[in-house]
Amino acid sequence: MAMLFVYLVMLFFAAVPIALALGIAPLPALMARNIPLQMVPQAIFESLDSFALIALPFFILAGKLMDKASIADRLVDLAHAMVNWFRGGLGGASVLATMLFSTVSGSSSATAAAVGGIVIPKMGKSGYPRPFAAAVVASAAELGIILPPSGAMIIYGVVTGASIKDMFLAGIIPGLMIGFSLFVLTAFISSRKKYGTAERLSIAEWAANVWQAYKRAFLSLFMPVIILGGIYTGLFTATESAVVAVIFALVLGMFVYRTIKIRDLPGIFWSSAISAAVVLSIVGFASVLAAALSLYQVPQKTAALIFSISRDPYVVLLLVNVLLLVIGMFLEAYAAIIILAPVLAPAMLLLGIDPIHFGIIMIVNLAIGMVTPPVGVNLFITCSIARISLEQILRPLVAFVAVLLVNLMLITYVPLLLK
Repeated sequence: MAMLFVYLVMLFFAAVPIALALGIAPLPALMARNIPLQMVPQAIFESLDSFALIALPFFILAGKLMDKASIADRLVDLAHAMVNWFRGGLGGASVLATMLFSTVSGSSSATAAAVGGIVIPKMGKSGYPRPFAAAVVASAAELGIILPPSGAMIIYGVVTGASIKDMFLAGIIPGLMIGFSLFVLTAFISSRKKYGTAERLSIAEWAANVWQAYKRAFLSLFMPVIILGGIYTGLFTATESAVVAVIFALVLGMFVYRTIKIRDLPGIFWSSAISAAVVLSIVGFASVLAAALSLYQVPQKTAALIFSISRDPYVVLLLVNVLLLVIGMFLEAYAAIIILAPVLAPAMLLLGIDPIHFGIIMIVNLAIGMVTPPVGVNLFITCSIARISLEQILRPLVAFVAVLLVNLMLITYVPLLLK
């Protein structure tokens, strides 16, 4: 069975697409047990034949529509109007705008691209060093998979059987906690190093500016209310809420803001289909790997290995955090969840760790991996926008990663934060 992981690593280093690597690596292990290869397409089809999984392409489409509808611009303007009265307000507004956009995008990379494309040039013009501006957006954009609706939470729920509704609910407080801690850090560094400027406004002027920005962004802010409110009140399921989000985004972009034209729709649909196909291909082919892992009782053996080291939940969670942080540095979040969640979640359950709690721990770990080299996707997106090298962003990034790690420890060892 160890050869399976050797094959997988070899395929990754050979630059074989992740989805294909996940499907090819288990084949020798299945053939060694005389498993007919007809089960491969069957496993792929069965893994994708999931009502809950339908939410993923619809949320991707909703995010693309909201981006085209210039939602990010309105949210950035609102966030800036709220905090432009102190030095570093634009940096803090970048974090707030990222938090707001995360509640409609469901994706970390989409959030980094949409918000970063607006605020990083603005921060550069306002006197912020471009590496610092890129580090702010890259670290805050990880909230795209922590705050609901999160694509990573949907994947975790599908592969482990955990309630997606409960995952969405559990992600709210950790997401807000991470967001506001990054806001405070950004404001502190900006003030200390005199980045940006403060706008001298009377209370009446400030309130008027906020009110104008709020009116422009009001309907955009209504999107997460519809999605999450509908789910938590039982009006519709997470999958149905994704469809509602698409309809709302279409109406908003085409008839209210009028930033989406009919001629834009084929391109939006095509781009969304490609993005969804990439993720769903990973899900489908990973089911082949999951079948091989189950056949060789890898989850049970993993649990036995963990228990041979310690049965103390605190020690085990620390070890798992280290493992996930390292894996998140090299492996895309969706693939890591599909590979590891079915293996680790049963072991955590035997230790009395709630699957929802562990799911949030796993997702936060992998979200941190999006802002750590060598494969941190958010870093490459923001560095490209800021036109800087990866080496330039690393120094200002250290403080943000440190804050993220502190939040991770709180989320890990204080489960009441998820209630």
